[in-house]
Formats: sequence, C-alpha cells, structure tokens
Amino acid sequence: MNAKTRIATFALAAMLFGSTAWADNGYRGSRPQYDYAKVISAEPIVNYVTVRTPVQECWEEMEYYSVDRNAGRRGGSTLLGAIIGGVVGHQIGSGRGNDAATVAGTLIGAAIGNESARERHGSAVERHGRPVERCETRYRSHQEERIDGYRVMYRYHGQKYVTEMPYDPGNRIKVRVDIRPAR
Repeated sequence: MNAKTRIATFALAAMLFGSTAWADNGYRGSRPQYDYAKVISAEPIVNYVTVRTPVQECWEEMEYYSVDRNAGRRGGSTLLGAIIGGVVGHQIGSGRGNDAATVAGTLIGAAIGNESARERHGSAVERHGRPVERCETRYRSHQEERIDGYRVMYRYHGQKYVTEMPYDPGNRIKVRVDIRPAR
C-alpha cells in the first residue's frame, strides 16, 4: 500500500468514526450537564435469605472396658497345653491325616490348658468406666432480611421518575440532564 492510499484511508476513517462520535453528543464540544432532583420516597428492596450456622455440640459419655488381671498367668498354661496337645495329636494321626490331627491336638490342648489355668487362678475381670467427650457439628438455620437496594421515586421539573439504587440517596438525587439541539 503506498503513502497516498494510506492517507486517504486514514482520512476516510477519521470522517466516518469522528462524525458518529459527534452525532452522539449532539454537537461538538457538548458535555453532560447535571442537576439535582427532589427525592419523594426511597423504599428498601428486601430479600429474605436462609443462613445456616455451624454449631458444635459436645457432651460426656461413660465408656466401659474390662481388664482381666489374671490373663498373663494363663498364657503359660495355654502354651504348655498347646504343645502337649500337638505332640499327642501327631502320635495319633498317620499318613495324610497326620497334619490335621496335629493341628486339632494343638487347638484342643491350648483350650484345655487355658481352662485349667482359669479354674486354678480364678477370673479377676474388673469393669472400669471413664468419661469420654463426644462432639458433633450441627447446623442451625434462620431467616435474615437483606437489603438489596432502594427503589427511589424522585421529581424533576414536575415529572415523576423511578430508579433503583444500591444506597439510600437522602433528600435529593443527582441527575444527568441531556441537552441536545432540536432537529
């Protein structure tokens, strides 16, 4: 593109875009004008919302547990019974049933040894309780009013107008006055 074509394109674009900008303002050099109007009423626009608030509730419960004071004394008897039962079971079984007889003898011997120790030493099971704190989070819901803005009615040169605003404007409101020449 040569220099003359560029200049002509630029001039044409300036005329097209420049004239639309001037047409929007009405005439060259116009500025928006402002004035004040009297507010007749400003009513809040209220919205109701549900608010959920987490609340932690705690309480104490008794937790019970048992302790066998003689459990350590029965361990040796149970082990000795398992060994003796395993040896006897191994002697009884033969062939493929030898392993099964050994396992069965071990289990039976352990049970007999444990029961024998229980009878000899007695059962010393004690039941204890301790307080434990438990907590749970629950939600409480309630309704709240929220003001989303204000519906404002105002009067300007004898005419009533209504608009919505994010705040209460007070006794007067600033308005933009559009002044254009008549066509």
